[in-house]
Amino acid sequence: MEAIISLKNAQIYQRNELVLSEINFQLSENEVVYLIGKTGSGKSSLLKTFFGELPLKEGEGEVSGYNLRKLRRKQVPQLRRKIGIVFQDFQLLTDRSVLKNLFFVLKSTGWKDKDLMKKRAMEVLTMVGLEEKQNAMPYALSGGEQQRVAIARALLNKPELILADEPTGNLDPETSEEIMRILIASARESRAAVVMATHDMGMVEKFPGRILRVQDKSLKEVGHLNDFNPFNTFLGSDSSGPDQTDH
Repeated sequence: MEAIISLKNAQIYQRNELVLSEINFQLSENEVVYLIGKTGSGKSSLLKTFFGELPLKEGEGEVSGYNLRKLRRKQVPQLRRKIGIVFQDFQLLTDRSVLKNLFFVLKSTGWKDKDLMKKRAMEVLTMVGLEEKQNAMPYALSGGEQQRVAIARALLNKPELILADEPTGNLDPETSEEIMRILIASARESRAAVVMATHDMGMVEKFPGRILRVQDKSLKEVGHLNDFNPFNTFLGSDSSGPDQTDH
């Protein structure tokens, strides 16, 4: 099976600071992988490398057929057409409706036919159960509904890969479970692989996948939740503290 992501001896830098060292990682289609670790450990930097926001300067890397070492700026939008991204803070455009948020992404990724755009937008809104909210403004939606719109947005181009950065971080437990169910079900329907950075170990337990711990500039696979000591520092106490931006 061809890998969606492949990293070999990759060195991940953020503002010339080495964040992750000697990273070896492979991801196949339909796989779910969780990245766990303290805030600032490098989870977000790894995700940003996957979608071309951070350049890969050392080592080898390929995502959805694109060589990260040779990736040119003009190729980044082409790479991102194969990737869906879901953020903790939703990142919806607040000055336009749900439908127009989706149109904005479709236009920016090369869609031109308005009828096809409307058809695809309504398909993904139906997938997340928000077809009746197409004309609503983001501020009129609950946090869970906004994140469902964000998932719909991520699915627009039928991605091979979904990257999610703390997608339930701003949601209550019940809404978090609903969002996880929608995200995982949608990914499986399209056979998309998922890489998710999270502190929500309850969701990891309910929706199993590979678990990778980011700690001390390294990436290590953890066999099972039973291997965890909840008092270990790598889980961090920041999930209940003030929000911080990860490296």
